Amino acid sequence: MIFDLANIIGLVGSFIMVVAYAYSNVAKQLNFTLFNLLNLVGSLLLIWSLTEHFNMASMALEVVWAAIALLGLIKAYKRKSA
Repeated sequence: MIFDLANIIGLVGSFIMVVAYAYSNVAKQLNFTLFNLLNLVGSLLLIWSLTEHFNMASMALEVVWAAIALLGLIKAYKRKSA
């Protein structure tokens, strides 16, 4: 594997998503805004990486992951506004 900028950004995105997953498993009370924000940022970084080193299956997964995280952020925002 070549450690170019795209791969480094992809690794950072993966790390952020793993942090979000670990947080969801250890938090006594999950902060849905933080959880979804971490997932959105991680997936967007991976999408950016995949524009350089394309893989259809991974891109599809990350687009869906980003959409779910965005919907989760919208839901969390609406919950706080109410």
